[in-house]
Amino acid sequence: MKLFKNQWSNIIIIVIILVMVIPQTRKPVQIFVNKLISFAPSVNDEENQEKLASYDWILEDKRGKRIEFSEFENEVIVVNFWATWCPPCIAEMPSFQEVYEDYGEKVRFVFVSGEQHQTTDNYMKRKRFTLPSYKMRTKAPEPMLGKTLPTTYVISKSGNIVIDKVGSADWNSDSFRSTLDKLLQE
Repeated sequence: MKLFKNQWSNIIIIVIILVMVIPQTRKPVQIFVNKLISFAPSVNDEENQEKLASYDWILEDKRGKRIEFSEFENEVIVVNFWATWCPPCIAEMPSFQEVYEDYGEKVRFVFVSGEQHQTTDNYMKRKRFTLPSYKMRTKAPEPMLGKTLPTTYVISKSGNIVIDKVGSADWNSDSFRSTLDKLLQE
């Protein structure tokens, strides 16, 4: 019994390793860990904010309708590159949904996935998310590369990239909501 008491830390480490190795449990654990370590995104210093090169970008909504990104010029925009198979993407979606419910009429939310519309739409329905998801029809404007998932850009009305966050974050934080409020007042 004494041996067992002294080995708690080893047992916990072994359990964590087993959970990460067993395929059926890997994704839920990764999502849980991502939620635990996600913090509010930080705003780029003004001198480090890049300007969007252009608004020349064609997207497609789930109905197959062509969307010109230029329609969103002079608006506050949140662009998120994501995928249904990406645990950090999935981990941050509930916080995005909460922000979208409060700011969806004031801020343009653009969730871009390389997956088929049916795949993303089924995921959104299953999770009861109402986030607008698009596919790219042309290359995203510089400097929005979105090569790592998830990557999120928050663009001011003047086209400055105020936030460029690679990895998951807690988007439903007071500080992010405050950032959106300030951008909307500009």
